[in-house]
Amino acid sequence: MGKIYIVRHCEAEGQGPDAKLTENGMIQREALTEFFSKMPIDQIISSPFTRAIQSIEPLGQIKNLEVKVDERLVERTLSTGNLPDWFEKLRETFGDDHLKFEGGESSKEATERIVAVVEEVIESNRKQTILVTHGNLMALLLTKYDEYFGFEGWKNLTNPDVFALHIEEADMHLERIWRAE
Repeated sequence: MGKIYIVRHCEAEGQGPDAKLTENGMIQREALTEFFSKMPIDQIISSPFTRAIQSIEPLGQIKNLEVKVDERLVERTLSTGNLPDWFEKLRETFGDDHLKFEGGESSKEATERIVAVVEEVIESNRKQTILVTHGNLMALLLTKYDEYFGFEGWKNLTNPDVFALHIEEADMHLERIWRAE
């Protein structure tokens, strides 16, 4: 029935909402644009973070599509406090989806946020949609549709990275269709 392309943004200068693409990230976005240029795309929805929008804007221009911004695609906040052992804390959240740290959101909360976007896209009957988001949130979504993805899958994500969520009648399956070298 359709596909939802889940895209992790290109390489950026940092993690903040206003972090821009690096020089390499700009080259990556050209490759990403070329990759999608011949595919039929109905809509593009992006995180409002600068690096996500910069990653997909050129494709929107080529396809004459507005890049719609959806706050629910922002990166998951693990914690607003300083977590020197953030890597281990993140690993723990993939094993306990209710685990939550100071000022952060649980895996369950973040997953519900991005799944709501996916469900709206499915209900809209759009055939080919691109969602541009961030690594942690993307990994949670991929884990929702493939329980084996998890923390190890997150560790193996690249900037950028592209998965297709194939939607057929009562079945959904994931496929990695492009990965940065």
